[in-house]
Order: sequence, then C-alpha cells, then structure tokens
Amino acid sequence: MLAQAMAELMPVTALQDVLVYQNPNDENKPLVRVIPTYPSPELLRQDAQLAKLYMQANAARMQFEHMGKKMQISVPKQNVGAGRMIIQGARSKNMLPTGGQGPSAGILFLLGFMFVLIILYATGTLNDENKWFILAALGAFGLLFLLWRFTNTLGKKMGAMGGDHNEPKLIVDNTGLHTAPFMDGTGNKAGALLGDVKHDPLQSGGLGTPAHLRVESGAIHKANKGVLFIDEISSLKMRWQQEILTAMQEKKYSITGQSEMSSGAIVKTEAVPCDFVLVAAGNLIDMKHMHPAMRSRIRGSGYEVYMEDTMEDTEENENLIVQFVAQEIDKDGKIPHFSRDAVGEIISEARRKAGRKKRFTLNLRELGGLVRAAGDVAVDENASLVEVGYIERARSIALTMEQQMSSKYIEVKKEYEVFSTKGYNVGKVNGLAVMGDGTSGLVMPIVAEVTPAGSKNEGKLIATGKLGSIAREAVENVSAIIKKHLGKNVSSYDVHVQFLQTYEGVEGDSASVSIALAMLSAMEEIPIRQDVAMTGSLSVRGDVLPIGGATAKTEAAIEAGMKEIIVPRKNAQDIYLAPKMRGKIKILPVDNLVDVMQIALKDCTQKKKIISKIKKMIK
Repeated sequence: MLAQAMAELMPVTALQDVLVYQNPNDENKPLVRVIPTYPSPELLRQDAQLAKLYMQANAARMQFEHMGKKMQISVPKQNVGAGRMIIQGARSKNMLPTGGQGPSAGILFLLGFMFVLIILYATGTLNDENKWFILAALGAFGLLFLLWRFTNTLGKKMGAMGGDHNEPKLIVDNTGLHTAPFMDGTGNKAGALLGDVKHDPLQSGGLGTPAHLRVESGAIHKANKGVLFIDEISSLKMRWQQEILTAMQEKKYSITGQSEMSSGAIVKTEAVPCDFVLVAAGNLIDMKHMHPAMRSRIRGSGYEVYMEDTMEDTEENENLIVQFVAQEIDKDGKIPHFSRDAVGEIISEARRKAGRKKRFTLNLRELGGLVRAAGDVAVDENASLVEVGYIERARSIALTMEQQMSSKYIEVKKEYEVFSTKGYNVGKVNGLAVMGDGTSGLVMPIVAEVTPAGSKNEGKLIATGKLGSIAREAVENVSAIIKKHLGKNVSSYDVHVQFLQTYEGVEGDSASVSIALAMLSAMEEIPIRQDVAMTGSLSVRGDVLPIGGATAKTEAAIEAGMKEIIVPRKNAQDIYLAPKMRGKIKILPVDNLVDVMQIALKDCTQKKKIISKIKKMIK
C-alpha cells in the first residue's frame, strides 16, 4: 500500500513505450525502440523518424476506420499511446483489402470438388470399375489441400499475428496510464521479473517464430519511471538480486532467455530502459539472506526504514482509526456500518493491542479482522448496525491460535490443580508468560526445592522445563541475588527450579521475580500466597525491570482466577483492560524485590527478618 501510494504521489515524467523490431543483420539480437507514450508536437517535430511512424499509424488508422464501416470491423479506440497506435496501424494495414473481397480458398476448393464430381458423373467416367480409384485420388488431393491450409494458418499464428514478420512487438505499453507506473514483483520468477524470451518448439520448416516476437518484458521494464515493489525480498535468489542491482545501477537491462535449455537463451535484445524506484519489504531475520551489495546500494542511494508497530494516542490518530474502520466496511461490502459506541470499542481494542501506555497498535490486519468478524455476527443477527455486544462476541469467536491454546492450557492446569488460586505453598509461585507474538498470556507455575549439596566442593543450581538461553541466564542471575542478599553459604545446597509442564519451552527473563521468590521461600521455608500471580525481570541488584506483554499476562491471570497481580511499576500504565475485566483483579506495581516479598510472602517472623536484611542492602 505504501509503495502504491508512493507511485501515485511521484511526479509524472514522460512515460515511455517500448517496441521490439526484427534485426535484419542478426536475428538473435532484436532491435529496441523507445518512444514516448504521449509524444508532444514539439517532440514530433524534433524526431523525424518518430513523426513518420506516427503519421503512418494515423493514416493506416484513418483508412481502416473508413473501410471498417463497410467490412463491419470493430475500430480500435482513440486516445491510445504511441506504441499501441503503431501496432494497431500496422495490423490495420495488414487487414485492409488489396484488390477486393474474393471467395476464400476453401470455398473455391469445395466448388471445384463438386464441379469435378458433376463432370465425371455426367460424362459417365465415374463407373463401377474406376469410381473408387477416382474418389481416392480426389480424397488425396483434398488431404494435401487441408495440410497446406493447416501449415499456412499455423505459420501465420506463430508469426506476426497478421503474417508480417517485420511487424514490431509492443513489450511495454503505458496506454491509459497518467501516473507513475506501479509493479508488484512479489513472488515473480526470473522471467516475470527480469524479462524472458519464449522457447520456439518449431524452429524448422518455415514455422518458427522470429526472435523479436518471442521477447517478453519483465516487471523491472514495466516499472520504468515508476515503482517496483517486492515483498519478502530475501526470498529472491542471490543471482536475481544481483541482476536487479545491475538494472538499478545501469537503469537499463537487456532481455534474454532465462532457461539455458530454451531456444530463447541465445537471444539477447538491446538494452531496455528500467529506471525505477525499488521498494523492498522483509523481516529482520531475513536480512542475512539479502545480497550484501544490494543492501549497500540501498544504504548509499536510498533508505532503510524500520516500520513502527505502534503510534501515539492522539485525537488525530484516533480519527484515522475511525477512518480505517469505515474503509474496512467499504472494502468488505457485505457487513453493516458500526455505531458510535462500537467504533469506540475498536479504538479501545487498538489501545489494548498496543501493549504500551498512550499508544495505538499499527497491526491493522488483526484489527481489520475483528471489524469483519463483528460485522459477520451482526449479519447473522440481521442487525442494521454493529453494536458493542457484537464486537465482544466476535472477540470470543475469532481468537488467535495462541489464545485458544492458552485457554486450553489454563483450563487443563486448573482442572488437575497444577496451580492453585487460594491458600499458601512453600517454594511454589504462579508466574506469567506470553505465547507467540505476545498477544496471549498464560499462567506458568514455578516450583523450587532446596536439598543438601551432592558435591562436597560446591552446590548446584539445576533448572528444568525446556529453558531457552535467556531464561537459563536469568536463573543464574537470580542465584547471584540470593547469594548477595541472603548472606548464606549456598555452596552447601543444591537448588532445583522446575517450570511445571512447560512442554512448549520457556524463553526470556520476565520470570526472574517469580524464580527469586520461589528460591527464597524454599530456602527459608516461608509460604507464598497462591492467589497472586507475578511477572517482572530482576536485576542483580534486586530492582524489578519492565517486561513485555503486560496486558496479555494480566488477562491470563484474570482468566485463571487470580485476585492480584504483581507487575513492574513502569508497566502499570501499559496494562489496558476491557471495561468488563477492570474490576476482576488488583494490579500491584512494585519497584524491587522487597516490594514483591512484602506482598506475596505470608506474614511471619522469618519474613520480617529476611526483608529487614535485604532492605539494608538495596538502596
């Protein structure tokens, strides 16, 4: 959409049509003629050859239009580009009668055949003794005639469409275009992208097609003076990227056969102009598959742009979301319009999906999906307007795969009491995590247990649960915090930390607070509240740092039945809940590990001693 808008906003330069002619000196090197699509009178006066071609085309068109009234031939439309006019003029000239309209060869043959049969029958020559011989001879003659007609017609079809091999071929036609060209080259193979020369299966017997009539332009040529858009640029082969780079540097590119086994491989045209602006899109992980020279070219002559995924929550941007809703309704064409309250609900959804305070999401594809899903619900109810209730029903129906998996996960864990939402438990804490792209959260129970060291020399920290590298490093950092703040000789203990039933794996450091609290509880035997869920990253100095997916994690805690949730203070304003959820949980912002311990640990003498000791060390 951005590339197409760029093409519409680009200043319109002189559009060009490209014609390919037969080369009388070298048939495998067709000649290329570039002419303005809409030549000005001044240009026609300056270019005598173009003026001649233009006048010949106009004369042929006028003659053809005059004869078309009698012959009942459809006349081509006016206001066409110079390239198409030249082609139509040449075809019109070939279609004009040269000496009146006589009977066709087929009719003459049938009349002759009937005449011979009548003569033979009238003269008595056709009798029982020789009739089969005469009929066989006439049949053989007819077969030869049909073979001649077939080869003649095939030769014309494989030729210049009118039988004239000298007629040029128009490979770039900008007729009817009054803005900069826009070409989408996403998913194109080499031929469609760079141009190609068709294979000629009939290369002998006079049935072959001239090389210039087998030339096909590519997207880079059709995007001349305009924009070429390629999505997932890294999916292009390195050789193709290098060829595009050559075309960008030279602003022209010859067309040749892309298949080495094709007869078009020996054909190579003169250079065809391809002065275009390349707009390439892709993902960060795919940049390593891009040609280094192309990235260097982009940085040197263009821009690398990292697209934002959110925008500021302002009145102007709010109006843009309202406009987006109207556009999606119009684009769908089957769903009713939204009421004022329903549009407000979509705006609230944009805030929720942003995951950051005072921001709107720019993930418009998912937002548009919710608009269409709510519209479908309204259509099922035969409603004239989409109301808030339909959006809520659509939200529960059109769940992402991660959200559906998260709901099943929480349902199963609650049923089998993998985690609990009431009472106290030593060494067990209800952590929180996100799935997929961060829009779906889940409760992740973590259990810690302390045992005497299995080695006389050192204690070990053993973490299980299919942890990723970042999560494993987070566990080690928590161990450093325990050593510093608890003041115990942990080398005499083995600490086991288990992420319960995390078969899909764990990555990230947002469970650091949960791990630290579970380890402290296990080592000091202080119970932890089970109606509290928590999330947050932890520095080695005991500060609670912000994390991602705060809204999704809070929604998961609500669904699991938690009463309170501990979050980093800097994430408190990032949480945006739907009105029906806001009163179901208490959000408790924290700054450091002491705050977490005061909320989550059961009140007891040992709790006061630990908190007092850690407070002295955290400044």
